[in-house]
Amino acid sequence: MDDLVFASATQLATWIRQCRVSASELVDAYLARIARYNPSLNAVVTLDEERARKRAQEADAALARNETWGPLHGVPMTLKDGHSVAGMRTTAGFEALADYVPPEDGTVAARLKAGGAIIVGKTNVPVLLGDFQTDNPIFGRTNNPWDLDRTPGGSSGGAAAALAAGLVPLEIGSDLSGSIRIPAHFCGVFGLKPTEHRVSLARHIPEPPGSPRSTRVIAVIGPLARHVDDLSLALQVIAGPDRRDTDIPPVPFVPEVAQPSLKDLRIAWAPTFPNVPVSRDIRVAIEGLTVELAGLGCHVEERLPEVSFDEQRELLSRLVGFVMGAFQPHPGSAPLSLADYFIALDRRDYFIRTWEHFFTTWDVLLCPVAMTTAFSHRETGTPLNVDGEEVGYWEEISHCTPFSLTGHPAVVIPLGQDREGLPIGVQVVGQRWGEERLLAIAKVLAEVTGGYQMSPGYSLAEHNSSPILRPLVRHA
Repeated sequence: MDDLVFASATQLATWIRQCRVSASELVDAYLARIARYNPSLNAVVTLDEERARKRAQEADAALARNETWGPLHGVPMTLKDGHSVAGMRTTAGFEALADYVPPEDGTVAARLKAGGAIIVGKTNVPVLLGDFQTDNPIFGRTNNPWDLDRTPGGSSGGAAAALAAGLVPLEIGSDLSGSIRIPAHFCGVFGLKPTEHRVSLARHIPEPPGSPRSTRVIAVIGPLARHVDDLSLALQVIAGPDRRDTDIPPVPFVPEVAQPSLKDLRIAWAPTFPNVPVSRDIRVAIEGLTVELAGLGCHVEERLPEVSFDEQRELLSRLVGFVMGAFQPHPGSAPLSLADYFIALDRRDYFIRTWEHFFTTWDVLLCPVAMTTAFSHRETGTPLNVDGEEVGYWEEISHCTPFSLTGHPAVVIPLGQDREGLPIGVQVVGQRWGEERLLAIAKVLAEVTGGYQMSPGYSLAEHNSSPILRPLVRHA
């Protein structure tokens, strides 16, 4: 059945609890899809089939005893290869870590396991998660399911490609300057960059194991999925305070039950940001959505706060340089100044306050995720083409950087395809610590956009390998 393997993780967990499908059947089904489709995608780079099948058998046995481990009981998934998983190779695409096997789980992996998830393997990343393409000397290049000659994005590129092709129902990525959002946009799936400090970074690479943690600001961890409900479910499992990451405050995440009405929403939108080009297809798609929303009774206006977007991009670059170069300075770079770092943080505070004030008037902002849709594989730094205009490679992240800088949460929602049939996503940004409201709005917007669309060539109608969904039997 096409709707089983491509079902949401939320729905799969329900069906497992109802004994309509077993965890063992689902693990086998996803492993079969990985065997069939991954050779051309190279999205999943490490598999632990033996332990996954054993864990699935244990999940089924526990359920037979009326024991449920958690909200993801028996649901198979993969993790981006920057999350430490005990006994499973974790490399971050870095040759020095090619054979590294963590002795313990990172907080994210531990919480997923405690929530009942079955981690079957790892998905590919660029070296130390440092690019928005996915390629490294250990595992090679990952391809986009929509067009194998194009990148799925990065650094969560393997995660997004695996989701788009139906190899797994859920993934957890990370985002320093677009690493969840750009792959979600390039591959046509949902992605959530939570508020900074919403999810623990403990045992998350790029820091080599045993090194002092430098990524104490900007970097975040968040879910990718084919269904917006799964973003909320995953965040419930992985978010919250952690004794191994003392920066995480005790802010509870309680999803909104009530669905907001479009007629009650105030939505700002921008076709692009000042001095940032964007492809016509992306601009038209977002403008078309705003017209449709206005027709449905939503209050929609083209609005941005009066801030310098150029300065925000420059400030983020400076802060990332401080963070990433703290222990491994770039050859020839000037020594880091602690005073300059604090000055940069103070200026960052100004931008946070400005955006927070903006979101007292507007529920969300709709804007592009990137300048282009998925582009062809290329050497890092090679210029990009935006409707015939040559643009610098690193400018591609310009629509993500303001919210990386300020720590505001953002959801990427699939928004159809461009004229070449490649996915377009829209970035939906909301108030800090407002994921509950943001995800509720994203769900309403996804009902308008249509949400995830299957990439060509991955339908189970063509390759029937799905387990049978048993009917629900109600006992008197």
